[in-house]
Amino acid sequence: METDLSNYNLEADKALEQISILRKQLDDFKSSIANNSPTNVTDSQLKELLTENTKLKHRLAILNRAISNYSSSEDSTPCTRMQSINNILTDLFTIAISKACPDIEDPPIVLALSTNPKFKDYQCNSALPIANIYKQQSKKLAPRDIAQKIVDNVPANELIAELEIAGPGFINIALRKDFALKNLTCIFEHGVKPPEIPAKLKVLVDFSSPNIAKEMHVGHLRSTIIGDSICRLLEFLGHDVLRINHVGDWGTQFGMLIAHLQDKFPDYQVRSPPIGDLQAFYKESKKRFDEDEEFKKRAYASVVKLQSFDPEHKKAWELICDASRKEFQKIYDRLDIKLTERGESFYQNRMQLIVKELDDAGHLELDDGRKVMWGGLESIPLTVVKTDGGFTYDTSDMAAIKQRLHEEKSDWVIYVTDAGQATHFQVLFSCAKKAGIIDAEKHRVDHVGFGVVLGEDKKKFKTRSGETVRLLDLLDEGLRRALDKLKEKERDKVLTPEELKKAQESVAYGCIKYADLSHNRNHEYVFSFDKMLEDKGNTAVYLLYALTRIRSIARTAGFSPEKIIEISKQFSISLDHEKEWKLAKVLLRFPDVLLKISKDLFLHPLCEYVYEIATAFTEFYDSCYCIEKVSGDIVKVNSGRILLAEAAAAIMAQCFDVLGLKPVEKM
Repeated sequence: METDLSNYNLEADKALEQISILRKQLDDFKSSIANNSPTNVTDSQLKELLTENTKLKHRLAILNRAISNYSSSEDSTPCTRMQSINNILTDLFTIAISKACPDIEDPPIVLALSTNPKFKDYQCNSALPIANIYKQQSKKLAPRDIAQKIVDNVPANELIAELEIAGPGFINIALRKDFALKNLTCIFEHGVKPPEIPAKLKVLVDFSSPNIAKEMHVGHLRSTIIGDSICRLLEFLGHDVLRINHVGDWGTQFGMLIAHLQDKFPDYQVRSPPIGDLQAFYKESKKRFDEDEEFKKRAYASVVKLQSFDPEHKKAWELICDASRKEFQKIYDRLDIKLTERGESFYQNRMQLIVKELDDAGHLELDDGRKVMWGGLESIPLTVVKTDGGFTYDTSDMAAIKQRLHEEKSDWVIYVTDAGQATHFQVLFSCAKKAGIIDAEKHRVDHVGFGVVLGEDKKKFKTRSGETVRLLDLLDEGLRRALDKLKEKERDKVLTPEELKKAQESVAYGCIKYADLSHNRNHEYVFSFDKMLEDKGNTAVYLLYALTRIRSIARTAGFSPEKIIEISKQFSISLDHEKEWKLAKVLLRFPDVLLKISKDLFLHPLCEYVYEIATAFTEFYDSCYCIEKVSGDIVKVNSGRILLAEAAAAIMAQCFDVLGLKPVEKM
């Protein structure tokens, strides 16, 4: 198949011209609004213009990428990172379908992973929807004939071994083993590199967010684990990620905490108070606040002084924040979580500015003495100023989103909170767009919601006494159970005390993280140590053990990491056996799994993918000897198979890193 790219260059130029026309229409419309000039463009027409503009830009990007890739198809540049099969197939079939169906402006490119080996490896299912488009244009073309035209126009490439038309017009796609060898072999010299991405962005992720003077509890678990994993993924892809801990460090409760501190530790300004149990300290101050009117008045007066930045009250506030911060850090250190704290107090001055800005622009309206802002179609507004003139979480969130997008210059802001806050974020984003803070052309904002953690009784996870489960207690229980599990398997008899401790922490924290991330985050999930610690099925214990076992193969053969690199230059990865080829094809999907997650921010497919690697490896290992022994002595080493095992281990290890799991050499 010859590649003639002149048609695609022309099509790209045409798309660019159409974008330019649409851009001018949009700019004229915005100018009319800014100058209060009359315009005949309706909301629905504007929405249509924006949608068409987005579609054309997407199509232009694909065409330009395809042209770039295939105009230099003779280039034999060595592979330094694994390539995205989905991207290559999209490029190839965009070119093929554009040439096969030049009279369809935006033909559907429908690609899927085959679920049955008899349908090869991938499928292009565009022929049927294209036939329907022709039918609507009163043209009758058989899907199989369309499929044949598409196949005839697929450019020469290094990915596809065979194209086969099946059924009413499905195109089955078989991959070339040479492509697999090139992509997997580059791991040994360059490591597991991230896939290519269109642009590296500045991303701000808001997660964890406990309240000062309160202990972290199981309710903070999901935000902390999911947020950290999203950061790890985006950092691996090459984005500039700012991990923000938006702690609750400002508000009415600090009045009562400061007043209580002054009474209990009157010398706090010269001697640091021993606030060991913050939860008890908080409960004591809350009890006084609820029962003692005189104390309540002092508490309110303390809030006013704090918000006026009175030095004495600010010092008390800092002491309380520092005590809390130390307790939070114990949790973060154990879970290997890195965060930059930026609490509500950071936005205090900015809140006054945002209120003035919204008021001056006419976005605020009075409602029973408070000032509110309506976004779009939502049935609730943001309460920007309370009846007493005070600010709310809505005010700080508006100030925060402006600071994040305009001062930090973030391209993408992600909020990781429970699903119960979904409506709040819909309203916040809507109001921020209305106020011109969010520019849909430049900014991406996401709320990553998640369901609650349930106990084994399927009710909200609590202690037997009905209290919220402290996160520190949960981690301690995990350590205890992990050690019991390792001792049950008699690992304490073969591991040194240091190795046992590493394995214990790897299993304990890994199983807690993995149990969370392996569930669809939109759903509730049942917290069960018994299920988490099972060593069969899709669990952290099974997968950590699987990786340890895979890595032990090269060690048994006496292959150091340096020798693996040397051998990879002398031998090819073995792909002759069907189980070898099956495992290799699973490994090749690594870039596409990550790229998909970066779009929708659902992490459970990565857990499913790691489990798929482990099961495909087990099939391979059971059918294909890597090392042959006679009477305990090694008589044969299959270097090609050991290379395949090492490639699987490297990709699994990178997946674990994204998930925040820490594998160990011995378990």
